[in-house]
Amino acid sequence: MSAISIGQAAVLGVVEGVTEFLPISSTGHLKITEGLMGIPVDDKAVVAFSAVIQSGAIAAVLVYFFKDIVRICKAWFTGLVNREERYHHDYKFGWWVIFATIPIVIVGLAAKPLIEGPLASLWVVAGSLIVGSGVMWAADQMGRHKRGEDDTTFKDAMLVGSSQILALLFPGFSRSGATMSTALILDLDRVAATRLSFFLGIPALTGAGLYELKDALGAGVDTAPLVVGTAVSFVVAYASIAWLLKFVAKHSFNAFIVYRLVIGVLLFGLLGTNVISA
Repeated sequence: MSAISIGQAAVLGVVEGVTEFLPISSTGHLKITEGLMGIPVDDKAVVAFSAVIQSGAIAAVLVYFFKDIVRICKAWFTGLVNREERYHHDYKFGWWVIFATIPIVIVGLAAKPLIEGPLASLWVVAGSLIVGSGVMWAADQMGRHKRGEDDTTFKDAMLVGSSQILALLFPGFSRSGATMSTALILDLDRVAATRLSFFLGIPALTGAGLYELKDALGAGVDTAPLVVGTAVSFVVAYASIAWLLKFVAKHSFNAFIVYRLVIGVLLFGLLGTNVISA
């Protein structure tokens, strides 16, 4: 029997689509929603399901940034056979995305038992939401926002890519929050930080979804809930991406910081009063 119904899958798909690219932690919100619906957050099938429906959000990124991705891929493949093309930023950026994904892959495989076990607790989510808010606030204050997307370097990509590990180990920290904060500390402007976060998330989240697919199917999640959750997350994530890019062009991250703090404190309260189980 499936651990997740079609109706629950649709709800989780909405949550995933809204929160995947906002710096408020999609994993944290998924776990909170699962807890409120009585779904065991540390069940292997549930953990795998959450990873798989992320592919819907990633598909939304691929569609939204299709022209940019085609341009980068074209430059990368051309550069493999044409020395002159290797001086172009797009060719270099293609390599940077590949190299910047390696750290999170290594840690993800090595720490899988912890990620699916003790670190899947809602206590960890609550603490990470609050700590991550502090990091985001500090980064927004420290950053001088003087560098654009064309100014990114290999060092930027590696540091921002490696920061995804924080969200991997501490659900609630937020992958978007960690990557955007790191980019801001490196003095990238908010739009450049957001776009870099999107591009670096494509291979990491796609790989995680494909890797977890067999576990989701083998651990008791039917195909129908996976399809529904993934499809819903795609539609909602596409709208979320468009909104976020417009928002960060004119606003700071303060609204997200306050929201995270409220949710983190509320979650501590729900856990402390046994309204939901960790």
